[in-house]
Amino acid sequence: MSEPIAIQAPQPSSTGSSRIGTAGFAIGIAIVALVAAAAVVGNALVPQDPFIQDLGNRLKPPFWMEGSQAGHLLGTDQLGRDYLARLVYGARISLLIGIMTVITSGLIGITLGVLGGFFGGRVDDFVLFAITTRLSIPVVLVALAVVGLMGSGLGLVVATLGLLLWDRFAVVARATTMQVRNHDYVSAAWCAGASMPHILIREILPNIASHLAVVATLEMALAILLEAALSFLGLGVPPPLPSWGLMIAEGKDYMFFSPWVIMIPGVALAVLVLGINLVGDGLRNLLGAERLR
Repeated sequence: MSEPIAIQAPQPSSTGSSRIGTAGFAIGIAIVALVAAAAVVGNALVPQDPFIQDLGNRLKPPFWMEGSQAGHLLGTDQLGRDYLARLVYGARISLLIGIMTVITSGLIGITLGVLGGFFGGRVDDFVLFAITTRLSIPVVLVALAVVGLMGSGLGLVVATLGLLLWDRFAVVARATTMQVRNHDYVSAAWCAGASMPHILIREILPNIASHLAVVATLEMALAILLEAALSFLGLGVPPPLPSWGLMIAEGKDYMFFSPWVIMIPGVALAVLVLGINLVGDGLRNLLGAERLR
């Protein structure tokens, strides 16, 4: 009798998904780089002042609509201010808030996570209690309450979001520190007489930084969205600073007759958050591929 032939099911190929992930990562990098370039040098390329009002040129449409003006490519708002100039200035504010929030929350979360994951015991119990307490607090409601009671301001928004968005940093830093604390290079540093700060800063942090970079991209996108939500409700960046959320809030009364006043900052906000998320997904896929190797 002939031996039975084993039929193997075809294995799904990861080539297509990896190509899609690489393309998404490249698109995300391009979007973030374009917005960053506009935030840094955009005002030098746009001659209009984002704060100067011209009531005689109120609600001029953008260049693709009839009735536009050559000097205002994206039109003007309800006070005659150039929309392209305000959009560029708003990119600077959104990126500034995102970066500063990530720095603030990262310092808090990474410090707690590394200490809890490395020392364990009561230190880890305290860190877990702090993380659990933070996760029980609704971010949006607390941010609304704090900003509503203390007033709006750029620094206050950054401080509030930074103190509320550190939990993911702490969870990831704690888990990855527990994985690497028993590796040979940490034991070798102990045997060489390295101090505790040296081991934590020079041995532990560099080996968990790649994981924290992915968390940073996600938290940056979340911080930008939360700032836009607070500004839309009138509790974020105070006028006349052209935050994208504030631009949407100021244009909501004209959305039926001049829809571009909310479409332009809304699309810009969505594209920026999409680009940051694509960068985070690309970093995660790259790190996963490196671990499989």
